[in-house]
Amino acid sequence: MKYLSILLLVFSVFINAQQVNKTDSNKLPSDTLKVDSGEQDSLEIYKPTIYDYQVKKRFSEKKIYDTTFAIERSYIVIQYNKKDNFGKIQYANIGSGFQNLVYEKNAEQNLTLLPENKSFYLIGENDINYYDVKTPTTTFFYNNAMKNGGQLHTTYTQNVGKNFNFAIEYMGLRSQGLYTNSLASSNNTIFSGHYISKNKKYEAYAHYIHQNVNNQENGGIADLDVFLGGDSRFNNRQNLETNLAGAESRYAYRRYYFSQEFAPFDPAKYPFKLRHTIYHQGNKYYFSETASDIDFFGGIDNTAFPLTNKKFSNNLSNTFSLVWDNEKFKLDAGFRHQYITFGNKNAYPLLEIPGYFKEQRFGAVGNLQIKLLDKIQLKSFLEISKGSEFGDYIKTTNELVFEPIKDYLIEGRVNFQSAYPSFNYLVNSSHYLNYNYYLQNPNNEAVTQIGGTLKLAKWFNTQLFVDYFRIDNYTYFDNSAKPQQSSSSLNISQIGGETTLKYHRFNFNGRVLFQKALTNDNLLPMPDFIGRLNIYYQAPAFKKAAEIQAGVKLYYFTKFASREFSPILNEYILPGTNAYSIGGQPIADVYINMRVKRMFFYVEGQHINQTFMQNKSFTAPNYPIYDFRLNLGVVWYLFH
Repeated sequence: MKYLSILLLVFSVFINAQQVNKTDSNKLPSDTLKVDSGEQDSLEIYKPTIYDYQVKKRFSEKKIYDTTFAIERSYIVIQYNKKDNFGKIQYANIGSGFQNLVYEKNAEQNLTLLPENKSFYLIGENDINYYDVKTPTTTFFYNNAMKNGGQLHTTYTQNVGKNFNFAIEYMGLRSQGLYTNSLASSNNTIFSGHYISKNKKYEAYAHYIHQNVNNQENGGIADLDVFLGGDSRFNNRQNLETNLAGAESRYAYRRYYFSQEFAPFDPAKYPFKLRHTIYHQGNKYYFSETASDIDFFGGIDNTAFPLTNKKFSNNLSNTFSLVWDNEKFKLDAGFRHQYITFGNKNAYPLLEIPGYFKEQRFGAVGNLQIKLLDKIQLKSFLEISKGSEFGDYIKTTNELVFEPIKDYLIEGRVNFQSAYPSFNYLVNSSHYLNYNYYLQNPNNEAVTQIGGTLKLAKWFNTQLFVDYFRIDNYTYFDNSAKPQQSSSSLNISQIGGETTLKYHRFNFNGRVLFQKALTNDNLLPMPDFIGRLNIYYQAPAFKKAAEIQAGVKLYYFTKFASREFSPILNEYILPGTNAYSIGGQPIADVYINMRVKRMFFYVEGQHINQTFMQNKSFTAPNYPIYDFRLNLGVVWYLFH
């Protein structure tokens, strides 16, 4: 924290850009605001507005910095992973992950090593932000932690001339947690840059990202009867006995990325480009103990085997593409080569568990975007690759957006993916013999998604959505923590919606999701209903020098027989015969948020109902969710 404080001090220079009204919009005007046309001394002076501070992903359109005070942002900025975590339930300590309550396919798990509970903060290659700012810009996101520690996420970016921008981002988290052996300690460093030549013929993007997600693993509450008994001695959660001591899981994620484009002809007349993208990504997962705990993990302990499990994967990817980049019609198609390795450092030869996999993969990728009459937009992506070790890979995403009436949108989507199971399912070696496995010659897990969304922006700002999933060869961990594949398909339906109502200064925001596993519901236990209700008051304050939001949020999901968490694998496994049900308990938060110019304050009493009733809510069996806590957050934008 000493270094975070120094960083905060260095960049917290009070050189603020002057604020211009009506700037919190993503519609980009043509230029900055001219203050002096130079009629008196031939010097033209411009005052930057918010429109001069823009951000984009690699393949997205530019948007201005989002400094709005919309209630939707409050769901994001108070979370340690800076995402709206609807459909997930958090552990008792921030930084310890979530359990997914809905089915979702994480693309970052494709052909790589990524345990599910380490996946919630990782940033993919197309999720990196690239900036274009008129003056040096710094942003701060700070949240307090559980008991001791805190989280700081800061970004500094500036342009060097008009054609080159660089950015440095850092996230540091250290949270002790209320329970013993639950420390979460993570960090994330990103360097990114964007360059475009004066004649617009050459453009390059580059980034380096280094992430660590480290957690003590306590195995959950040792005796749930003691936790649920209501004895006041255990209001101090440090007095509760947990199952493990000296156990730790660590996940490291590194990526070097460089992408460049060259237009051999005049881009204004012939928008044809050549593109080359290369990146190297390495993932490592360790689970270590200071001493074995056969009472908790069971089975037989091999004392000659190391107390640390080590796995890793690497992916070196090269892509060459031809690009046609027109505003109404965009098409790129290319060839991709990948060299992928996966290692299990502590292989177990006696059990015929291999220690190393490698292959050369060859494939093709393509993107298509079409805009018609400003009413219809089609986006399609396709990737196909073949390899000798990890089989064929096919992924396609297709989205059609139709706007028959202004601000009324119909979105349709058809997605398909056929891929090898995530590498964490393939092999595992452990000194606990029953945690050794080798999934030989698995079939590709095939996921088909068909769905749509109806957005009614002017009718209570409402959206309705429906999705259907069919998963063939569904891959899961059984109740013995062994990987399995289903011989019949898993079919899931999801129907939901979100709406915002306003009456004077009182507002209502609600989101609901109904879901059902139509077949093989025993393979993926999940709640039938998830809902979130937010009732709040929003108005100017202090003679319009500030703006406040104050309200109450309720989060609820129906009771269901939950999967269990495996600390060794950092995955979720099916429950045994005596499944423990979680859910059916509302989680209430009260909050007051305030904005003063470009500074935002978030004060939230989380799980407020635990102050007058016993905490009986769980993230997974034996793992309670957080008790009441005061979550303090600060967001600050500095346009120097």
